[in-house]
Amino acid sequence: MISYIRGELAAVEKEKVIVDVGGVGYGIYMPGQALAVLPQPGSEVKIHTYLNVREDAMQLFGFLTRDDLEIFKLVIGVSGIGPKGGLSILSKLSPDDLRYAVLSGDVKAISAAPGIGKKTAEKLIIELKDKLDIEDVLNHAIESDRAPDTDVSGGIQSEAVQALVALGYGSTESLRAVRQVELENASVEDVLKEALKKML
Repeated sequence: MISYIRGELAAVEKEKVIVDVGGVGYGIYMPGQALAVLPQPGSEVKIHTYLNVREDAMQLFGFLTRDDLEIFKLVIGVSGIGPKGGLSILSKLSPDDLRYAVLSGDVKAISAAPGIGKKTAEKLIIELKDKLDIEDVLNHAIESDRAPDTDVSGGIQSEAVQALVALGYGSTESLRAVRQVELENASVEDVLKEALKKML
């Protein structure tokens, strides 16, 4: 198993990158969100990889963090979702957004990924719900965006998301909007107002 590849980023293509390691170019398929934030070709990169072996092909799928890779493994563990489907989902939703969509039962957000229908999205939610914990998901989403923040601001974000969901907004879009709001000295009402502006 190839756990990761470190080398020079030789090229960025539509769905994959080429990483040069000692004169050998590895083609690695990556989610669109990861491709968009890669450095310029010629830079050194470290990509966490998953090797998919089929009768007719061996394909490498790559991610910028181990967390992204672990989420990908969970997704392709769902029957009926292969590596290309997993990549499609993670190109549409960040790992945190996907976690939240699963726990909130947001079929619409998941089925927005190309090639993922409503039934597949429902199956993914059913199979992954027990493997994810709502508190961990909220804490992870908050920490990844706002490491220096205190627990107080984390609680404010959580309350604001719950309030937006209660108003009828989708949980994934609510979390995304709340995470874009500056939290310094903000009350739940302030965060709600700003988040609503971003959603309109």
